[in-house]
Amino acid sequence: MSQTPAESVLLSDDPPLDLRLSPAELDAARDRITSFIADVVDDAGADGAVLGLSGGIDSTLSAYLAVEALGEDGLHGITMPAEVNDPDVMSDAERVAHDLGIEYDVVEIQPIAERFFEAFPEAADDRTATGNVYVRTRAVLNYFVANAENRVVLGTGNRAEAMTGYFTKYGDQAVDCNPIGNLYKQQVRQLAAHVGVPRDLVMQEPTAGMWEGQTDAAEMGLDYDTVDAIVAVHVDGGLSRSATVRELGVPAEAVDRVVELYEGSAHKRSMPPAPER
Repeated sequence: MSQTPAESVLLSDDPPLDLRLSPAELDAARDRITSFIADVVDDAGADGAVLGLSGGIDSTLSAYLAVEALGEDGLHGITMPAEVNDPDVMSDAERVAHDLGIEYDVVEIQPIAERFFEAFPEAADDRTATGNVYVRTRAVLNYFVANAENRVVLGTGNRAEAMTGYFTKYGDQAVDCNPIGNLYKQQVRQLAAHVGVPRDLVMQEPTAGMWEGQTDAAEMGLDYDTVDAIVAVHVDGGLSRSATVRELGVPAEAVDRVVELYEGSAHKRSMPPAPER
């Protein structure tokens, strides 16, 4: 397999902030995450885990670490393609399953989604609404298999996605845990290279696969290097807006965009509210 050295993994030649981990930190993150996965499964009294395989780097890294934690028999992968998904990316999902030697199923979800569109045709022209149907359908299938096999559902979300709300509520974050949830996207790629994920998967353009041609960067209006940097320095680090602009050399509008995403998605990071007693 062709691999990318972990120390060279960056999304651009000149990122606003270098968030790469040292070799020792990579080893520690690997150990911490695999132990976390094993503990979650053990604490739940489960027989293993279920993971939606998308072909993307977050899903792929999560699968690699889950197999390290649970063994090949401990992970059941589910690939759930729809008409809007790039066939090459979905074939990458099967490739990951084959490389890892895990049990996996391919479930075509277009017929399931079409029943929703037929049931409420007034919403079928809303691209975001229909895209979320695909994501939530996958979540239901993940839990259907998990319940039947006494497994937990592993999420694949990273830190940048969590803090900008770049996920579907009760969709790709309808999970039992997020093993890589504290890693910025840059670190996800770096750790993936470190554990042996092939180069083409490490450097693949991120997409949620919600509609044809969709990419994360186009939808957010920023690349992940920039999102990572602003989240780390401004949202997580507390540096002021003006200081963030100076420190990172990014436009003020980029900082404002990340803040907008962060504040607008607060409800996604909280339990549904109820009135006070």
